[in-house]
Amino acid sequence: MPATSQPHRSDTVRRRRRTYRLVAAAAGLATVGALAAALPAGAHDSKHGKPLPSRYQDVQLLSFNDLHGNLEPPSGSSGRVTELQADGTTKTIDAGGVEYLATHLREARKGNPYSITAAGGDMVGASPLISGLFHDEPTIEALNKLDLDVTSVGNHEFDEGAKELARLQNGGCHPTAGCYTDKEFEGADFPYLAANVLDEKTGRPILKPYWVWKKKGVKVGFIGVTLEDTPGVVSAEGVKGLKFKDEVETINKYARVLQKQGVKSIVALIHEGGQPASGSYNYNCDSPGAGDGISGPIVDIAKNISPSVDALVTGHTHAAYVCTIPDPSGKPRMVTSAASFGRLYTDTTLTYDRFTGDIARTAVKSANHVVTRTVAKAPDMTQLISRWNTLAAPIGNRAIGYISADVPSTGTESPMGDLIADAQLAYGRKLDPGTDLALMNPGGVRAGLTYAAKGTEGDGVVTYAEGFTVQPFSNTVNLQDFTGAQLIKVLQEQVSGSNAASPKILQPSANLTYTLDLTKSGAERIVLGSVKLNGTAVDPAATYRVATNSFLAGGGDGFTTLGQGTNDLVGGDDLAALVDYLTANSSAGSPIAPPAANRITVVQ
Repeated sequence: MPATSQPHRSDTVRRRRRTYRLVAAAAGLATVGALAAALPAGAHDSKHGKPLPSRYQDVQLLSFNDLHGNLEPPSGSSGRVTELQADGTTKTIDAGGVEYLATHLREARKGNPYSITAAGGDMVGASPLISGLFHDEPTIEALNKLDLDVTSVGNHEFDEGAKELARLQNGGCHPTAGCYTDKEFEGADFPYLAANVLDEKTGRPILKPYWVWKKKGVKVGFIGVTLEDTPGVVSAEGVKGLKFKDEVETINKYARVLQKQGVKSIVALIHEGGQPASGSYNYNCDSPGAGDGISGPIVDIAKNISPSVDALVTGHTHAAYVCTIPDPSGKPRMVTSAASFGRLYTDTTLTYDRFTGDIARTAVKSANHVVTRTVAKAPDMTQLISRWNTLAAPIGNRAIGYISADVPSTGTESPMGDLIADAQLAYGRKLDPGTDLALMNPGGVRAGLTYAAKGTEGDGVVTYAEGFTVQPFSNTVNLQDFTGAQLIKVLQEQVSGSNAASPKILQPSANLTYTLDLTKSGAERIVLGSVKLNGTAVDPAATYRVATNSFLAGGGDGFTTLGQGTNDLVGGDDLAALVDYLTANSSAGSPIAPPAANRITVVQ
């Protein structure tokens, strides 16, 4: 049945737990103006002689997104942010880790009794071993300790299907793995919101569509949605029996529902985002004009969401931005995203007008802040990480290979993506010696490998835990037959159709080469005569055996042609293929070198 604004089942417990807590001091860049009016000083209740509350009450909204189970500080570039300096130069800062995130959030809350913590989805899924090995129960436990109030679902919340998402919300031991400790998993003590995710049979949201935060007469409603295209970026099994509705239509629908309930202050939590013009977290997104510094799906979404919604917390693109984008009435509205992996949090001040029950939009302030690792670690998070690491250690600490240098996961073509493609080609040839090539989706490469030891394993040693962080999805390696014409069409789908605006460049095995001309548009970006296999031009009429993971083999990420292969053969786990490749091709005395990432010639 549709959710109401009644308190979540454990709100009473949470209020008791929070009686000791002081709340938030907002930081402030990116202001949209200052508040012009206030209730006259010294106003009193004429009957009882008590001071009246101020007409305007600042409400602190702390937010983050796309944590992906990164409880420990992420390694390599995944654990850094770029900061723009006053002189125009940039510097990188190590960031992330829930031990530090907890400290930052708790410090930020001090001094503000009206504070809410919200998230924009993908709290779990594609997680490192410490969380993923235990079906993300450790992350839910950590989010409970972080005093998260509410989050939207993201696409990765559906990696293991709607039933598993319901278990994360409501608790209970895993149906096949069972209980990991002597206590039953309690589930999230915050609501997951899924307003635009419907059960195909009932037509109703599978979880609450909205939730209302209340304190001393102040009411703020939250509506949570994930991107409508979630079925295009999640395996078919994960979204089976579900229907995903338009983000704008859904938010506008529930904004009207909230208004009828007397809730006029509304925040949308949207697991969809954009790309800022700069990679620096503190870039002024509104220079030279409102919204000019950001592009992507969130721009059109923001421009069409009802003006009754006062702010948008977004995610999915793993980008950092604090922007104002005009609502349909032309009024500027704050749109934020805090990158990913717990490296940033956003501190937004919403000024609540007690007379109208709405947010004074001319007073909204917001800024992103770095989760630096120079603060004290939160002891309760350290204890949590230690406890789960102890359980994971027998599996995670096993050495699976050796590298001679960092293997980054960044770039149009990344060394890590190439290494995975090579591993899948080698595995495919074990299944079928006639396998010709392999293709890996860039979104499936969740991290790179770092040469420096993370623990006691030694420099250059790759552990199973590190491999799991790179490939956490438990996809299979599948083989399919395609004509040469279909193979070329697959390459064209990287930069056309649904991928035209934001290309998804497949990572190729070493024997496939071609030129990508970014000065052109659409499918023409693939230079036809340049597509070669083992140095020979691909024959449109010939048949080629291609290895991909099961997500791509199902046509995921807009690669519809990959869903049309024939002579299918389903192999084993994709991480196992990487483990086998590293074990077979590296040793302590002869570590594997990072691929040169020169298989695609990029013209810009």
